[in-house]
Amino acid sequence: MRAALLTLSLGIAALAVWLWGFGGADLVAARAAAGQSEAQRAMAGALRSLRAGEPGALAALCGLAFTYGVFHAAGPGHGKILIGGYGVARRVALLKLSALALLSSLAQAAAAVALVYAGLWLLGWGRVEMTDAAERWFAPASYAAIGLIGLYLVLRAARRLLRDRPGHQHDHDHGVCASCGHAHGPAPDEAARVSSLREAAALIAAVAIRPCTGALFLLILTWRMDIVTAGILATFAMGLGTAAITIAVAIAAVTFREGALTRLSGGAQTARLLAGIEALAGGVIALLALQLLLRAI
Repeated sequence: MRAALLTLSLGIAALAVWLWGFGGADLVAARAAAGQSEAQRAMAGALRSLRAGEPGALAALCGLAFTYGVFHAAGPGHGKILIGGYGVARRVALLKLSALALLSSLAQAAAAVALVYAGLWLLGWGRVEMTDAAERWFAPASYAAIGLIGLYLVLRAARRLLRDRPGHQHDHDHGVCASCGHAHGPAPDEAARVSSLREAAALIAAVAIRPCTGALFLLILTWRMDIVTAGILATFAMGLGTAAITIAVAIAAVTFREGALTRLSGGAQTARLLAGIEALAGGVIALLALQLLLRAI
């Protein structure tokens, strides 16, 4: 099992080198953009069929929206950066990280629905105003939030490195009062659960803040065609398509981390190495988020 994990992690590392060192990311982005354009044209035909009342048109629209979401997520995106980086930085169970990837994609779809119908009903916005708000305000806010999560991981790792430095004395009373024997604060496992929930909420929110432009177009168009329910269903199908890629990234991140650490035996040196990996992954997240933010503003 350890050999398999190590082999998989080396394969993932080689893929990462090809993507970011030898132009693979540009090739994938070009293919993804072409796939999005083709899926978008096919969705336009499915919408006309749905408006005409043709049988199976709704299923076809949702299937095409799912495909669009897959191509959209395969290109450059903030969700993959955050989910993948977090999975490398922290030891997160595969099921938990996959659930975070799914929830963040569905929350992003929900954010698109909320923006469109709040814009239509409350603000009287049209397509231009909504896409402008998504690009001018929500995208930078999302990138800034992701950058802050990256910095949080760096600071958390730095605290661990300082705490575990040679000669540092640890306090193992875990908040238990010496005089009465009762705990006046949360135990470490309880605090970890609270922290984990907060981190999960922050990850989901950071991705969801910036709705997909394709989803905005689809929702506005279906509202104009008076097929609102179909538009909302297709938007969440698009979110599931996005989730398919982010879940794959989550699996790759967990596999890479576990494979890379499979030969470590534990102890103070291992703890410091893990903190260093967390700091490095957090720094990469923060730098990539900063790059996206500078492009957006």
